[in-house]
Amino acid sequence: MAALISGGGSGAVAASSHAQCERFRRTDPLLTNVTRRGLARSLGFPDTGGRIPEARWVRAMAFESAVDSDTFVSELITRAIGRLGLDRPEGVRKRSCADSATETVTQLAQAHLKAAYADEATMLTKLAIPFLSLEDADSATSIKPDFAIVAPRKEGDVTVGSWLIMGDAKDYERVRARIDDGRMLKGFLQVALGAESAAAWSQLPDGMEVHRYGALAVPRNVYLRPEAVVEDLADHRREVRTRAEERLAALAEVDDDPIETDELPAYVAHLEATYDPTSCASCNLFTYCRDELRRQDTTEALLLELGMDRGLHPALLHLAATGEPGLLPTTEVARLTATTTGKPQWAGRRRTDAAGEPGTINVVLVKSDSAALGVHGIAVQRVTAHDEQPWRHEVFERTNATATRHDVMHLLGAEIAAVMESGEGPVHLVVPDGPTADVLVTMADSLAGVELSRLRWQRDLDEGRPILTFDGEEATMPDPLSDTARLAVSFLLEEDRARAFHLRQPIVVLRTVLAEHLVPGGPAVDAGRLDYLVTWAEAPEDGLDHRAVSDSIAESERTAGARMARDTSDEVHRAGRPTRGDAVRYHDLVTSELEYRIDILLRAIAVLGGRPDSRLRPAYRALEGAAQDVWCRRLALQASDLVRFSRTYRYWRNAQVDMIDADRSCDEQLRTLLDSDWAADRAADAGVRHLTLASVVSTSPVRLAVESRRFIDGTKTVLLHRAGEAVIEGAAVSLTIQKGSFKFGGASVGRLEDDGDAAGLLWSPGVPAPLAVGDRVVLAEAEWLGATYRSGHEFAVKRPVVDGLAAPKSDCTADSYAQDPQAHAWCCRPHAAAEAEWSDDIAERRAKGQLNPEVWPPIIDEERFDIQREDDPDVEVDDFVVPPDWISSDDLGEDQ
Repeated sequence: MAALISGGGSGAVAASSHAQCERFRRTDPLLTNVTRRGLARSLGFPDTGGRIPEARWVRAMAFESAVDSDTFVSELITRAIGRLGLDRPEGVRKRSCADSATETVTQLAQAHLKAAYADEATMLTKLAIPFLSLEDADSATSIKPDFAIVAPRKEGDVTVGSWLIMGDAKDYERVRARIDDGRMLKGFLQVALGAESAAAWSQLPDGMEVHRYGALAVPRNVYLRPEAVVEDLADHRREVRTRAEERLAALAEVDDDPIETDELPAYVAHLEATYDPTSCASCNLFTYCRDELRRQDTTEALLLELGMDRGLHPALLHLAATGEPGLLPTTEVARLTATTTGKPQWAGRRRTDAAGEPGTINVVLVKSDSAALGVHGIAVQRVTAHDEQPWRHEVFERTNATATRHDVMHLLGAEIAAVMESGEGPVHLVVPDGPTADVLVTMADSLAGVELSRLRWQRDLDEGRPILTFDGEEATMPDPLSDTARLAVSFLLEEDRARAFHLRQPIVVLRTVLAEHLVPGGPAVDAGRLDYLVTWAEAPEDGLDHRAVSDSIAESERTAGARMARDTSDEVHRAGRPTRGDAVRYHDLVTSELEYRIDILLRAIAVLGGRPDSRLRPAYRALEGAAQDVWCRRLALQASDLVRFSRTYRYWRNAQVDMIDADRSCDEQLRTLLDSDWAADRAADAGVRHLTLASVVSTSPVRLAVESRRFIDGTKTVLLHRAGEAVIEGAAVSLTIQKGSFKFGGASVGRLEDDGDAAGLLWSPGVPAPLAVGDRVVLAEAEWLGATYRSGHEFAVKRPVVDGLAAPKSDCTADSYAQDPQAHAWCCRPHAAAEAEWSDDIAERRAKGQLNPEVWPPIIDEERFDIQREDDPDVEVDDFVVPPDWISSDDLGEDQ
């Protein structure tokens, strides 16, 4: 009998984003006895997108090895047990179960005895546990949790048995010092599957109980040092139990009539797929399902292929048949039109971004898959008003070294300094995609933490104290940041602060900017790549085949963003191996990747250069400039300019709530003024009460058929758009950038009047608008939009205030804190002074025995500074490692 593939990677079905799809569930390897990747090959549609890059798999294996290493076992056990509120064990031990169910039974029994009678905790690795209800099926493969902890179980002071705390190891990347909640959820679902299976296993020792909580080992920092995070598994266990019962019920159905290999094509074809190009791309059967839709050649199949909202399908089918858009969202109409015509659809807004302007710095980089912050190479170019600056390239052999991060920051800092000296600011970095910005900001976040640690340890040395880590281990003094590197780190942390605000843009993400102006054909998820958008923006007169474009971009050996295509990543990984690589080829590959990114970035900027500027472009620049004035004061006095967002004061974060509300309000008002398509969609939304669509019924007098019941007799309104054109972009409207607001003049402002005529409401603005009968217009309530003036044609949008908390005031000087520490404690206290105080406080607590390793439960260092230790895992290996056939990027929780 063939083995039942119940465990291993297939256990991730409980956490899969594809679990709602019948075809995915019914092609479970448990039912077909073949991996999904093998199934895709047998169907003639081999999986081309789900395979993991070799470097990424090396990193995953390095992290799992770290979890299994004696170096970290004690810390993982004690942190997990401490976080669960259990007593401190008398000792800790580690044992391997050798991937054998029999050995797992033996080791569980011994660990239980050690917990019950010696008060010791044991970490078990390489476990093999029967899948739920398949304990008696000899042919069923086991699930294999990465680790489990057996700890004493007490009632009062009496040990009554042991706890089995299930765990798993996931080398999730930290972005800005944190791990995405969605990834953590998937990890804990897999922990829950192990817990639920263990709880149902009859071989657990008497007196051993599976704990309600589970542990997930994740990287504490960029060096993959593991730390234990615990979470209540109750809800997760219910979910995985439901999924497991579905799998077992399906297995029972096929037991009487097993699926033969030659029956698989027909079997799969009769299963209904819940197709969504956004989530399905990581499924091994994605290409098969997409081809199935393409062959149907119907409008309904096309809508499914594009991933358009199923609730909109009736209206979209009506649009395809009649050409009447009705109340469909503008972007959905544009996407279907672009797909069917092969021509890009341009949005009804003008430019407000800074890309291509003097004072911007173009940046592209090639990220390493073998390290969270590993970088193979970077290229930068400063844009000036006078001449075209050359690109500066750097290729790094030690991708994850601290020195590499210093070099990257030095390169950026030199360009930022040049912009500041030229007076062409505010400063903007222009990058191809979001991951590029994330890598740079996370890099800065890491180096800022190291620099603050260095300042604190310098205080220890000055006071004659040994330099120790938070956990009391001997520390190594890191190299200081150079002036240029500190400048870049400080600027990127300013981007970290700004990320919650819509109106700030220290880093301009070109993909996002271009997507605001262009709606391409094909699935919306494909527009996540800048080179895809550029291809559509440069479409020839006769249009494009959206499927050909999607396929060519997906199959391309190059990408425009930070991450490389899988095959290219493998080539670079092999060429860059320390002893068996090829240094010349490695340099050429990385340089070629940088050149491709440069080409796409410049083409994107050229496309945007062909779009007209908005009247509001100076307003957006003024907002960023005012915010950067505060940053410059932080930088000049070295006060709070290196504060990681995760280390900011609680009162500062609370104050941001009001600032964020003001930012969102101003952003909505400005966007409503400049974007005709967006404003029309918002006005058509029944939940939006301050905007309305209207039709011009007559022009003498002006009479409007208003579509919102909230706009009644006496409502004071402002005309925002007419016939798809923004009124503020016209020459008749003026803009004055004031300290507290943006003042517009020459606008059509007037009250609606109900004279009893059923045709519509009278409207007599102070400044007549050039309207024609039949024009569609967008009106806004004047009170919502901002203050109005007696002139009858002016209104003002309030500007959000700049962040003045934890920042030097305009009258602070380099001597202010030294002269009056109490008065300037929260504005311009230099980092050196702040870290010296923190160092003294830590030393005092350590002297009193209030810090690790003396205290229980252990205190968690939430700052997670990235200081490398000699025993940290090393991913720079020479071995050629191929990921297993059943593992996909979906199983690792990777972004697509």
